[in-house]
Amino acid sequence: MNNRRLRPINQINVVPYIDVMLVLLVIFMITAPLMNPGEIDLPSVGKALTPPTAPLEVVIRKDNTLALRDHGKGGAQRDVTSSGMVALIREAQARNPDQPVVISADKSVRYEEVVKVMDALQREQIKKVGLLAETRNE
Repeated sequence: MNNRRLRPINQINVVPYIDVMLVLLVIFMITAPLMNPGEIDLPSVGKALTPPTAPLEVVIRKDNTLALRDHGKGGAQRDVTSSGMVALIREAQARNPDQPVVISADKSVRYEEVVKVMDALQREQIKKVGLLAETRNE
């Protein structure tokens, strides 16, 4: 007989596992582009969504005079007094309560003048007031 002893094998042959993995990889690479993503069924609403309303712009010039610009009506600017501005804004918001008001002031205007305009609007319960600023190009 053969004097050789049978020893246990202490290594695993991984070549068949690599072959199987490569075949699976090829199958996924071929089938992935063919799959359609799921179709989304969107809910319906009772009425069409309304586009956002163009704002009313209160302009404070360098000489502290006021003007009102209605962007919803072509952006025509008209000079107003403080009380006239409030009356026109209240009238516009009575027609459309969602119409926002923005304040734009020249950068040389004192902060106090901007606060006066904001205070006049707040005293008259005018809602949706914001400040308009230019974006910086960096």
